[in-house]
Amino acid sequence: MRLAWVVAGATFLAHLIANPHYGFFRDELYFIICGRHPDWGYVDQPPLVPLIAAGSQIFGISLVALRATAALCAGASVFVTMRFVAQLGGGRFAQIFAALVAALTPVLVAFGTQVGPDMIGLWLWPLTALYVLRIIDGATPRLWLAVGACIGFSFEAKYSVVFFALAMLVGLLATGQRRILATPWFFYGSALAIAIALPNAIWQIAHSLPMLQLLLAARHGKNVALSPLGFIAQEILITNPFLAWIWVVGTIVALRDARLRWIGIAVLVLLAEMIALRGKNYYPADVFPIPIAVGALAMARSVTMRWGRFALAGATLLAASWLIPFTVPLLPTPAIVAYTSFFRHTLHLSAESEQHRQGPLGQDFADMHGWPRLAALVARLYRALPPPERARAAIFASNYGEASAIAFFDAGQRLPPVLSGHNQYWLWGPRGSDGSVLIDVNGRCGAASHFYAHARLLARFSDPLGMPYEDGLPIYLCRGPREPLARIWPKLKNYS
Repeated sequence: MRLAWVVAGATFLAHLIANPHYGFFRDELYFIICGRHPDWGYVDQPPLVPLIAAGSQIFGISLVALRATAALCAGASVFVTMRFVAQLGGGRFAQIFAALVAALTPVLVAFGTQVGPDMIGLWLWPLTALYVLRIIDGATPRLWLAVGACIGFSFEAKYSVVFFALAMLVGLLATGQRRILATPWFFYGSALAIAIALPNAIWQIAHSLPMLQLLLAARHGKNVALSPLGFIAQEILITNPFLAWIWVVGTIVALRDARLRWIGIAVLVLLAEMIALRGKNYYPADVFPIPIAVGALAMARSVTMRWGRFALAGATLLAASWLIPFTVPLLPTPAIVAYTSFFRHTLHLSAESEQHRQGPLGQDFADMHGWPRLAALVARLYRALPPPERARAAIFASNYGEASAIAFFDAGQRLPPVLSGHNQYWLWGPRGSDGSVLIDVNGRCGAASHFYAHARLLARFSDPLGMPYEDGLPIYLCRGPREPLARIWPKLKNYS
């Protein structure tokens, strides 16, 4: 176990040093703002990650403190992966090789780089499977309580754990390991998972299932639609074509082993669920440490010579190096721009999961640029208003990224509450504003929709490194609402 602690600690430190560059990601800003309004749920997410994100900023703005939480999950995931290999009977090399692959698989690296719902599953999904494996191997059935806790807390981070839990259940029921379900502790664990998840489930039901509304809307235009073969190809790409064979081998080995067949079935069922539901390519990715552990053990047992093992580890490092710059903000900005262009236009490789037109950078890094400057521009425009108008003014942004950036980087400017019709912001409503004077970022409320009699362009915000739809952003001053803001508000709803 000491080895696992050392490797996990090294993974955490590597992320801690590498992660805090470029800037806050759009969704990270949104999580922080949501967490500053504690609730049992939000339109597009459960409460756990927003609370963690907001908590990281208690002592002031700190990208290091924020990203340290993701780094901690990455280290915990590597620790669990190594313990999984040990539970399977793997020795030092098998554990280290599994850790190496898990720590360098691009999509898993990304989960440990940015704060987001997937970082919790990066740790808790493999931990769930480890507890199940231990029960199969004869451990006390009381471990079902630990399984239930993992599922419940994962649910409070991201709803996709429901499909993972269902896939595992199918895997157990379809094999001889169904015997471990025949205990009251399985039902106690299930009850614990439900109890932990229940507050957020009730919140979603009480608010007309906004997450379901959002997912249905995203299927019609926002998300990239993939064929079954295209989805599998994307899974290979986001796990690195030169490393993906480890989890593929692990899945095949598991299917052929009576003790582990439930794992292979669970992986296939989860992928089938995501394909059927047209999920984004990264939705099932938290499961990959599990077949990686199985595949790494199989490789370690087939490569027994010391030189062969050194060669295997070296090849893994070399194979991982070419995609790491896309998931960890290591390179200077001009270098990552050139590197991105090479992959897009020379190799014709892309793993984007949304339909938006791309700029010089991929969406993850593009959405780490420009936010402080946007917030400073809006604050300057607000302060330039005559005092009577400033006292009545509100700020409206077209999406949660813009709104959260302006609110987060306020830094004592004492701006009015930032409004938006996008996701959770719409549910928060006008927040006491009558909307008689509006600074409208991106023109959705005023100029574009004719809700106001007068709309004057104040400025345009430009950031060529950001997403194209955020470059050249118009900012209007709107006066003379045709209706009270409270009556306009229902028309501004945008769950997407």
